[in-house]
Amino acid sequence: MKLKTILTLAFLLAFAQVQAQQLAKPDTVKTSGGPLVIQPITHGTLALTYKAKTIYVDPYGGAELFKGLPKPDLILITDIHPDHLDTTTLAALDTEKVRMVVPRAVAEMMPERYKKQLVVLDNGGQSTQQGIGILAMPMYNLPDTADARHPKGRGNGYVLQVGDKRVYISGDTEGIPEMRRLENIDVAFVCMNLPYTMDVDQAADAVLEFKPKMVYPYHFRGQNGFSDVEKFKQLVNARDKNIEVRLKEWYPKN
Repeated sequence: MKLKTILTLAFLLAFAQVQAQQLAKPDTVKTSGGPLVIQPITHGTLALTYKAKTIYVDPYGGAELFKGLPKPDLILITDIHPDHLDTTTLAALDTEKVRMVVPRAVAEMMPERYKKQLVVLDNGGQSTQQGIGILAMPMYNLPDTADARHPKGRGNGYVLQVGDKRVYISGDTEGIPEMRRLENIDVAFVCMNLPYTMDVDQAADAVLEFKPKMVYPYHFRGQNGFSDVEKFKQLVNARDKNIEVRLKEWYPKN
């Protein structure tokens, strides 16, 4: 095989690999303080950028996924499971002096090097970081039993106050009463993956109760493949066309 052909094939292979790892196109939401940029990354992982500050939520999947994104100014972690608390990915990112908002159970599992950077919130706890208000929400399985994958009180969902917009990040949960009682949510990220969280029917039912203006199904890879997010959208919009359901690519091919 000629050298030129070999080099061309090598280039195409490298290009294909880069393309395969491309993230979904980011979305922008207007707020009173300027644009909020939403970047889906993978599974339950996303980045939010507001006023030149970037928040990583549950950084997971390897540092390669974050190439080209701004360095984090704040990190939120929801739970102890490795698709949320990924210490390998954290170690590969530039997190020096970056505040990390975490539940107590996560704080207890964090490597010593991060201990001074932690802001520990229990369910119902609040903090303001980088100009963003943070409320820690319960996230848990139903029924709430001692042997549940996600017992009440261990992990946090989060409600963020970003300018005049309220952003809800569900974490690993089912359609719990605390979710259903939420009010004035502008953007919601809602999980749906059996057997770990809830199915699309329960997720749609909960969303229809708290009525966010916009909802992203995320964290939808389960034990037997991917949840039917198209069905989720149909269920929501069949009963409320005013809720905008945004379907994004959360699983970059690599």
